[in-house]
Amino acid sequence: MIQPITTDAASSQATCCTPATDAVIDDATAQNLAKVFKALGDPTRVKLLSLITASADGEMCVCDLTEPVGLSQPTVSHHMKLLVEAGLVTREQRGRWAYYQPTTGTLTSAASAFTA
Repeated sequence: MIQPITTDAASSQATCCTPATDAVIDDATAQNLAKVFKALGDPTRVKLLSLITASADGEMCVCDLTEPVGLSQPTVSHHMKLLVEAGLVTREQRGRWAYYQPTTGTLTSAASAFTA
């Protein structure tokens, strides 16, 4: 005759995985990280960020960003606005042109949030 196996509820919970508590990010941090990764979820924005960070001057005018990505200035400006809002670049207005500089810590901070 087969005997049913019984388990103690407390012992079965004790053998389950240990819940993660130390490295869990809070809601505000999750929102900020999502904004950064969402901004980088578009290949055009990744290319724009790459162009700016590779610039010999450490900055680029929006007028110099249109040709490499093959988009109009208003479209590039929209993409740049999202990169600014994500904290990946800063914007400085000079006359009628906007100049963009890469930030130094946003991308590093976003990546380190998952490697801590």
